[in-house]
Amino acid sequence: MFDYIDGGADAEVTLRENSRVFDEVNFRPRCAVALPNCDLRVRVLGMTLETPFLLAPLGSSRLFYPKGEIIAAREAGRAGTAYILSTLSGCRLEEVKAATTGPAFYQLYLCGGRDVAINAIERARDAGYSALVVTIDTPVAGMRERDLRNGVKELASRSMFKMLPYLCQFAIRPRWVAGFLLDGGLMNFPNVVLPGKGPMLYADVGAALERAVVSWPDLRWIREAWRGPIVVKGLLTTDDARRAVAEGADAIVVSNHGGRQLDTVSSTLRALPDVVAAVGDQVEVLVDGGIRRGSDIVKAMCLGARAVLIGRAYGYGLGAAGAQGVARAIEILRTDIERTLKLLGCSSLAELDSSFVDLPVSWGLSRSTLRRI
Repeated sequence: MFDYIDGGADAEVTLRENSRVFDEVNFRPRCAVALPNCDLRVRVLGMTLETPFLLAPLGSSRLFYPKGEIIAAREAGRAGTAYILSTLSGCRLEEVKAATTGPAFYQLYLCGGRDVAINAIERARDAGYSALVVTIDTPVAGMRERDLRNGVKELASRSMFKMLPYLCQFAIRPRWVAGFLLDGGLMNFPNVVLPGKGPMLYADVGAALERAVVSWPDLRWIREAWRGPIVVKGLLTTDDARRAVAEGADAIVVSNHGGRQLDTVSSTLRALPDVVAAVGDQVEVLVDGGIRRGSDIVKAMCLGARAVLIGRAYGYGLGAAGAQGVARAIEILRTDIERTLKLLGCSSLAELDSSFVDLPVSWGLSRSTLRRI
């Protein structure tokens, strides 16, 4: 499970680059500025969040810790921010929404086809979800070599013969095994209800994703079914950003799926300024990928992000210590953001712009581009 959270696709080049690229951006602080307090609030889709980061959708979080999605949603609400629930959740979407006092978004895959997706959309709307996050970068699952080494496919097969070579991983982790079994054992996906079959099995997810490609025309029927704010997640280019705007997206997320899909694509921070300049103020732009510190979040906002999504940053905490781990991860980031703002001489996230950072010449961004972000 650690490798599932920690790993990426193929040689993990993009996974590493997502984090490394933040080191190329230098701050330009304003000194001799007294700041007793800093305002960390942001507005996303008309909602005020107490922190500039949302908890990103992490599929199969229930395997990290019992009732993982419910726990993470509850801690997001306590922190005054939003939680995004993956379609590939082990907890029912109604239970997750009921657990949080903050806004919740539902992230949509088209697993099972259009009718199954519409059923999930209707359930999410009835449960009170505030926005729909449509992920567009998963026509197939990426080649995650750590999963191959760890026998994830074999362990999900429910065949003792296939599972046997990999069961030693469980024997040395009895506490995880106990929690796993008490939480119901190998989960299914209760938000993907297949006609005549019931919830989709864990072993079937790979094949289901290959039949769940989202294309631009799909956004039209998705919008008709949802009738609320739609966020398009998983784009890296200005062309896709403009197309998302043309298709009526209310916000977009610059994302490469945490380096878990196509390897050697651009890091998200490097792609962010061009996307922001391309869409202007037509939609809100968010970003994820590689964020490990509050200073990373501040740099992303200097380059035009309205807010960011964090995934691994709270996933590690969830796997390590459940609710306490998620709360601690959130507090680490929030404290680091406030410290960074004070050291920058900036009293509010709303004041951040590209004048607070220096970018390397190799990025090739013109002054006119920077002025537009």
